[in-house]
Amino acid sequence: MPTFTALHTDIVTAWRTGGLDANAQQPERAISDGNGNRCRHCLSLIPQGTPYLIVAHRPFDHLHPYAELGPLFVCAAPCPRHVDDGTLPSAMTTSHDYQIKAYSTDERIIYGTGQIVTPDDMICAAEKLFEDPAVAFIHVRSTRNNCYQARIDRA
Repeated sequence: MPTFTALHTDIVTAWRTGGLDANAQQPERAISDGNGNRCRHCLSLIPQGTPYLIVAHRPFDHLHPYAELGPLFVCAAPCPRHVDDGTLPSAMTTSHDYQIKAYSTDERIIYGTGQIVTPDDMICAAEKLFEDPAVAFIHVRSTRNNCYQARIDRA
């Protein structure tokens, strides 16, 4: 069973306490309209009327041509980091589909692994990708805006 890995608490805490994002900018503050703003730390929807941060994030350890950067949301107030329980995180059940892509240990896209999946098919698709020993991890991104959602790791 694959594991859904949320952003690490230390990264999110840094943004909440004035740390700069991947573009060396202060996080922007906004109020959720309740229409699908997903926190990448608790992997839950941010409730309507709740403050959140918009940050530029690069979910890779190193800079290289495949290290995509983009916007994402996190709760402005402390929230518990998602703990994988073997099911799809609640925030990922709210869209019709997602893009998943597999990466190697050197953080390069493994060509031919990118695919559009429904929430119901995501775990099965990830398990299938992990049958290839070259796959180190998988990124989940939105299909409409390509925003990073979470990382999937081997259990």
